[in-house]
Amino acid sequence: MSFPFANRPVLVTGGAGFIGSHVADALVARGAQVHVLDDLSGGVRSNVPAEASFHEMDLRDDAVRDLFAEHKFAAVAHLAAQMDVRRSVSDPVFDASVNVLGLLNLLEAGRQHGLEKVVFASTGGAIYGEPHPDVNDAGPQPETHPQLPMSPYGITKLVSEHYLRFYNETYGIDSVALRFANVYGPRQNPHGEAGVVAIFTQMLLRGQQPTINGPGKQTRDYVFVKDVVRAIMGAMEHEGSDIFNVGTGIETDVNQLFGHLNTFTGAEAPEKHGEAKPGEQQRSVLDTSKIHSAFGWSPETDLASGLEETVEWFKQKEAA
Repeated sequence: MSFPFANRPVLVTGGAGFIGSHVADALVARGAQVHVLDDLSGGVRSNVPAEASFHEMDLRDDAVRDLFAEHKFAAVAHLAAQMDVRRSVSDPVFDASVNVLGLLNLLEAGRQHGLEKVVFASTGGAIYGEPHPDVNDAGPQPETHPQLPMSPYGITKLVSEHYLRFYNETYGIDSVALRFANVYGPRQNPHGEAGVVAIFTQMLLRGQQPTINGPGKQTRDYVFVKDVVRAIMGAMEHEGSDIFNVGTGIETDVNQLFGHLNTFTGAEAPEKHGEAKPGEQQRSVLDTSKIHSAFGWSPETDLASGLEETVEWFKQKEAA
């Protein structure tokens, strides 16, 4: 089966960033006419593939509508976001402005200019909150798990899913929301709050001492970026609208993660613990049986292999 958006204009928002640039690469490889929209607040221009057209602008700008009018995008992979959970708590107005009003600006432009499909980067852990004891014995969280976001960031992602449903039902724009677990891999930004793998890796390679928040028993579901890109491509090809988790179903605590990274970097740093972050979610792990049933996606990269590849990328970056 040929890629449905081959030789057609596709927009990747946040396409100079971590996940978005990998998505842009994958779309180029599938023959799409790739355009990247990014304000470079977190992305890097050099991440954008040479074959893609680059547009430096804010999601909320009026110029976004002009861009849609000119290029008539058939599909959007929407990866741009305000993704710092702590910033969403300290400045929920800014968080909503980027994550909700930015999405609405895209959707309004899209409905006026023939947009057919949106693949949206949502969030698993931040939408569900702690695994509920009455659901699946508090094991991996399915899409039907109660949605009790603990941060404005999680709230804006959930609101965005509802707006996508509205635009599907009212204007016929198909959308697939992918609720990601904790994505890691090459090109991840080690600055800011998001991305403990990138933060720890860079510090260890530089001989600095990472600090683990609290006892380090808080768990996350770590999924490799290449597996996430495969899920996004599957969502592009999936007919209709739906919501899917994208993770591994495996919990790893911060102490285990630190141990892996210590080994792969060769740092031999001691395990140092600091104060726990107030209100930090203690567990997050996603059930991915639905996406596997829908279009056969399963994670292919185990944590050790993914971390080793990530560390090698950071080593090359540090040496450059």
